[in-house]
Order: sequence, then C-alpha cells, then structure tokens
Amino acid sequence: MRATGTYVATTTLGEVVRAFVPHALPPARPPLPAQSYATANRRAEMALARLGGVAGLVPSVDWLLYSAIRKEALLTSQIEGTQATLTDLFDDEAGQALANTADVEEVTNYMRAFRLVRDHLRSEAGLPISARLLCDAHRLLLAGARGAGKQPGELRRSQNWIGGSRPGRAVFVPPPPDQVPGLLADLERFIHDPAPALPPLVRVALVHLQFETIHPFLDGNGRIGRLLIAALLEQWGLLPEPLVYLSGYLKQHQAEYYRRLSAVRTDGDWEGWVGFFLDGVEAAATDAERGIVAMASLINADRKRLLVATRVGAVVMRLFELLPLMPRFTIEQARQRLDTTFPTATAAVKRLEELGIVTELTGRKKNRCFSYAAYVELLAGET
Repeated sequence: MRATGTYVATTTLGEVVRAFVPHALPPARPPLPAQSYATANRRAEMALARLGGVAGLVPSVDWLLYSAIRKEALLTSQIEGTQATLTDLFDDEAGQALANTADVEEVTNYMRAFRLVRDHLRSEAGLPISARLLCDAHRLLLAGARGAGKQPGELRRSQNWIGGSRPGRAVFVPPPPDQVPGLLADLERFIHDPAPALPPLVRVALVHLQFETIHPFLDGNGRIGRLLIAALLEQWGLLPEPLVYLSGYLKQHQAEYYRRLSAVRTDGDWEGWVGFFLDGVEAAATDAERGIVAMASLINADRKRLLVATRVGAVVMRLFELLPLMPRFTIEQARQRLDTTFPTATAAVKRLEELGIVTELTGRKKNRCFSYAAYVELLAGET
C-alpha cells in the first residue's frame, strides 16, 4: 500500500487528534503507473475534443459561457447544501424579488470568484494559479453575511476538521494550520512544473484532491477546489473555454466522490481517485456536448420561425439574439441592451410574445418580467 502522508498529533478544542499531512505531489513509492489511467485519460481527452468541436454550432461563445458558468456555480454550491435553483439566478438577474436571497448570493459570489480567476489567468499582468490568487477568489466567495466570520481571503489560523460534531469524532482532520502555507507552496510547484511527467487531466485530478486534503480555509474549500478544476482545464489547454461543469457529476456521485477522496488518504488509492475523476470528465464533457446541441437546435428553430414571420424587423431580431444572455428580463433591461427607446423595446418584446417565444411571468401591467421559457426549461433540466 502506498503511503500518501503522515499523521501528526495536534490539539483542538481541548482534544488531541491525529491530523493528516499529505506528501508532496506527484504520488511516489510507487509512482502512478501509466497503465492505471491511460485508457480513461484517452477517453476523457477525446470527449473534451468533441466538446470543443461542437461548441462551434453556437454563433456566440458568450451564450455557452453564460449557461455553463451559471450551472457550475449552482451545482458546486448545491454540493455544499445551497438550495438555490437556476431560475432563482435568472430571476435575480432580472431584478425580481426572491425568498432565498442568501442562497442566491452564495451562487453569485462563486461566479464573481470564478470571473476573477479567469481574468487573472487571461491577463499578461495577472496572477498565476497560486495561493495568493485563491485567497483573492476566496474573499469574493465568502463575501456577505454568511461568510463574514470565516476569515474570507485568509488561510486558516486554527485547526479544522471534517465530519463529526467535535474533533475527536471527525471523519478527517486536515493538516495543522502552521503547515498549510508550506503545503500550498509545494502544490504551486507541482502546478507550475515546467516538465511534468503526467498528462494534464491526471494532474488536475491530483491537484484537486491535494487541495481538498490541505483544506486551507475555514470554509469554502470544496467550492474553491472545484473552481481550481475549471481553471486548470482552461490554463492547460484542455478546453479553450470553461464549458465543462464537473460539479454536476460530482453532485450526482457525491457519496463516491467523498469515498474516493478518503481512500487516497487511508489506503493510498490514487489510482481509484484518478479513474473516478477521468470518468467524471468524460461524462461531464459528453453531457455538455449534448446540452450544446440541444441549445443550438432550440435557438436555430426559433430563429427560423422569426425569419418567416411578419413584422419582424431588425430590433426584434437583435432582441432575440440577446435572449440566451438574459433568459428572464424586464422591458427596461431590454431597452438598455438594445440601446433604444422604451416604446421600441416594448414593441419588440410584444412581437416575441405574440410569436410565443417569450412569456410574461408577473401578470402585472407595470414592471413586467418576461422569460425565454423554452430555453430556461432546457437549461434547468440539465441541473
């Protein structure tokens, strides 16, 4: 059996517990054998390549990013118990009143954190993937009332534990806080190794698990660790855009997800974790490909209806092309996006409503909210 770390005694809340300190990556004694992941890695890489090709079916990559990032934000938050839905997010963006504002705030915080990381990685002057960048993302993730007492943006200064009502009953005790900076520095060195021996997807799997094992924050480790997956997929050239939302697969197989993470620490089973992760990438890429085809089919069918309909001018067509980026909206939002007058925007919305493409939701005469219902239903079905 491979040893993946050592245990050290530490005291927290008056109890002495055994904290796990992981060895630096990559796995060693023995190293990870190529035959343990070669087939699954090839399948996952092919699924990502197919996804990249199918993305060309949709005229605007912004449409794909709009839906993919929101689905990932929603699903990664749901793993942590957040109850928000995709329609809650769309309603929030349309300025509608919500009952579960705190849950929606957590999801939108994730989107802000994700955008921050992407902006840095895409800028020549931006930070690389590093503890500093992850701390900046963590500050955004925990912004607001729920995260105020969880040291947002800071590495933890106290011992944490996972599972159990007290440390002595914990399922897992991460490293003591004084070891966290050094462990993250080791992880950075692995990420930025100029001559890596392992394939990119295998390295992403290793990085995610190592980050979760270090558990460097008091809260939000799962979401930041899954954000790291998406960031590395893009940075290492596995996808040109973050179109795979792996959190859907991890949520669907949540018990196995946690069991596989644990088995690396207890049994040295890196092979089992890497195989599970690669299967997840393949499944997530295949699902995303299916979703893009469905989205393209829906939008193309509705566009054809508009092209043969009467009284469909340029403004109506422009509004229709905006719908994938604002599936729920008010007339004022449509006016702003179209940069036109309120009567012109009202007329365009009314024509799409007459053709059955958008539906009015509120039943009011003022401050009405409209929905591209078929599109919302399609995306919501995928979460």
